[in-house]
Amino acid sequence: MAAYQARLKQFEDVLKEEVIDIKSLRKLCFNGCPFECGYRSVCWKLLLNYLPCKRCEWGDFLSKQRKLYTHFIDEMIVKPGLDASTGTHQDDHPLNPNPNSNWGTFFKDNEMLLQIDKDCRRLCPDLFFFQKATDYPCKDIIHADSRVETLRKRVEQCVLQSETIKVDRKGNYNKVFSRKRVSEEYMVLPDGHEAHWEVVERILFIYSKLNPGQGYVQGMNEIVGPIYYCFAADPIKECRENAEADSFFCFMNLMSEIRDLFIKTLDADSQCGIGYMMQDFSNMLQTSDQRLHQRIEELNIKPQFYAFRWLTLLLSQEFPLPDVMRIWDSLFADDRRFHFLKCICCAMLIEVRDEIIQGDFPHVMKLIQNVQDKVDLQRVIAKATEIR
Repeated sequence: MAAYQARLKQFEDVLKEEVIDIKSLRKLCFNGCPFECGYRSVCWKLLLNYLPCKRCEWGDFLSKQRKLYTHFIDEMIVKPGLDASTGTHQDDHPLNPNPNSNWGTFFKDNEMLLQIDKDCRRLCPDLFFFQKATDYPCKDIIHADSRVETLRKRVEQCVLQSETIKVDRKGNYNKVFSRKRVSEEYMVLPDGHEAHWEVVERILFIYSKLNPGQGYVQGMNEIVGPIYYCFAADPIKECRENAEADSFFCFMNLMSEIRDLFIKTLDADSQCGIGYMMQDFSNMLQTSDQRLHQRIEELNIKPQFYAFRWLTLLLSQEFPLPDVMRIWDSLFADDRRFHFLKCICCAMLIEVRDEIIQGDFPHVMKLIQNVQDKVDLQRVIAKATEIR
């Protein structure tokens, strides 16, 4: 207990400096960030290059960023929702064949939103947190007088349009549509409330609108989820109250570093993308444990069979959320953070090397795909540090 209190004091000392020593902070965070006093949230915001190093700038910076995010909500959700409900654009109509029309954009957004909604509803299914109501919903959307549908209701109630436009024999344009409904229904909250997963849904929708070249890709929900949980469950009220905006910008910064992993056209690229990263991981494993690498090659188990998910989702699907957050402490703290991710992946395999070397293809595949059940996380991180 005394040692833990001493560790908390170390974090306090580093974080109270007028100019944060990032090198010292990285060293501390690499061994795990404490939840107490909101230290993990502050550390992640610093390590993800969201907060400036000068403490005196934090107040103005956070106020500016949070106002900017509110503006994004207004421009991309509130105003379009009001226009759709009031028929503001009289010169436009749902059958307008122009894909750039207001209705065309609305329908196209709905198709993207359907996938985001499905993924966010099942975010961390073993954790009830995301199904619970947030204490800080978006008042501009859920207010009783608001005529703007929540994104959840927009998915449930609206007819999602395909992009196909057909012309009848008379030359009239008709938009061909199909009705798609959400199959997964979870706990329904009363009007005026939002579940935490709905907040994550809004973050991803706005991110996709701001990044049309990439849009939403399945798996992004697993990246933003732990960040949002960290801030929304923080012991400090201000952090919880602004979890949505802060999560959005931290997610933006993190995605700027890993976006190549989500671009399909780069999968086979020899210099970047997930294909390059998997090959680099395989080379690292060969260097770290040649016999283990050789056995995996003999079994013809390709990195695509298991490492694709490990690397693209930063191991967020392989461990319970508290363990994921512990891994991310080290990941964010390492100045070569995605190099260290590959080190962790190698360490996971090395931890079960004897079973891999002795096993046949079915056994080893099952073992690798459920390796989290066989390894001790602290041993994995220690081994990864050796590899690094």
